[in-house]
Amino acid sequence: MNYLAHIYLAQHSDRAMLGALLGDFVKLKDTSLYHPEIQADIQIHRQVDSYTDSHPIVLQAKSLFQDQHRRYSGILLDIFYDHVLSQHWPQHSPAPRQELIRRFYAALQEQSKIVLPDNLQAALPHMLNQDWLGSYHDFDGVRIAVERTSQRLSKNGDLLRAGLDDLQSNYDALSKDFQEFFPELTQYVAEQRSQLPSPSPSPS
Repeated sequence: MNYLAHIYLAQHSDRAMLGALLGDFVKLKDTSLYHPEIQADIQIHRQVDSYTDSHPIVLQAKSLFQDQHRRYSGILLDIFYDHVLSQHWPQHSPAPRQELIRRFYAALQEQSKIVLPDNLQAALPHMLNQDWLGSYHDFDGVRIAVERTSQRLSKNGDLLRAGLDDLQSNYDALSKDFQEFFPELTQYVAEQRSQLPSPSPSPS
């Protein structure tokens, strides 16, 4: 899962959404620096990634990629799944997509007292100015996100970009797979949250 899906799965609170984002940026040894609610969603983020990577539907989806692109299929699917979620948002949420995105951006900007990892600090202005979460709605946004990600790879960025052809060739099948998989992921997250300790009440 990529940013939008993680935020969707953590939308019950602003701190949870921040934790969902930090799961991609903070090192495990640094999680103790954050509020327990943020820590919990850093943990949930990693559980979501593990569940997704090992799910039979996702493994089947990866098999649709050409051999030379398959090693990057996980990255490509993460970004593509945000696109499919955005395209079918009303099926998954009664709240408008842009409303949640605006709320998340506002929460992120309000966290000035939290020490964000350097890589997130560097990405933050671009995330906000270029509306990364909103841009996934169109396939061009997927292209831009893949291009951006490929530039961070030390090598073989061209193979990641070439995998866009596999996304397009299998667009309908991969979209259908997501629609089948995502409710299962949502249920899994609900089960994981139910096992978390209840948060301590905030001091008055």
